[in-house]
Amino acid sequence: MSQMEKNNKMEHLWEKTNFQREDVLRMTDEEVEYFHWLYFEESVYDLM
Repeated sequence: MSQMEKNNKMEHLWEKTNFQREDVLRMTDEEVEYFHWLYFEESVYDLM
C-alpha cells in the first residue's frame, strides 16, 4: 500500500472509530488495512 493510501486509512480510523491516534500510528500496514476493511468496507453480504 502506498504511504498516501495508508495515511488516508489511518486518518479515517482515528476520526471515525474509538481508536486513539497514537495506537493507529503504531499499527503495521496489514493492521491498518484489516481494521479499515473490518469497519468501513461494504460487502455484498452486508447488503442482504
